[in-house]
Amino acid sequence: MTTEQTPLDTDLPADVLAGMRDIPDFPINGVVFKDFTPILLDPALRDRIVEDTVRRRRGKVDVVAGIEARGFIIGAMTAHALGVGFVPVRKEGKLPSAVHSRSYALEYGTATLEIHQDAVSNGERVLVVDDVLATGGTLAATCELIERCGASVEAIELVLEIEALEGRRRLEGHDVFSIVRV
Repeated sequence: MTTEQTPLDTDLPADVLAGMRDIPDFPINGVVFKDFTPILLDPALRDRIVEDTVRRRRGKVDVVAGIEARGFIIGAMTAHALGVGFVPVRKEGKLPSAVHSRSYALEYGTATLEIHQDAVSNGERVLVVDDVLATGGTLAATCELIERCGASVEAIELVLEIEALEGRRRLEGHDVFSIVRV
């Protein structure tokens, strides 16, 4: 069920690592935040990330779900390039209609995610997009929300995975692809 773990653009992992920056003690002391935002300033690199995902997933998904907030950016771009719809997975209290909610643990606290109950339909194949896989709580919660709506998670695409935090274990049974694994 797992996609080959080599990006189609073989130079992409090194370029992504060079484009990110570490922010120590953010959002709390002891956490080193992998800052994805410098990549957004590099249109060529940003487009290569999207294109790598699109080449792997074209024709295999009906909708893309992006997780607040950085997953919105790459997710919306990916949905546009695939010619499919985009669904935002938001933090609690941000969506105006009826929602499904899921609380979960982060590496530095707890959070709640929500999705509109009618965001995806029975049988739709969803591609989940986010920037970083750490402990896997956010992604596991997102997958549960999508499945509660009756859709299936076709795959999960990430820019960076922090392997020491073992987040992939919480996503067993899902096709998870990370451009960079550190």
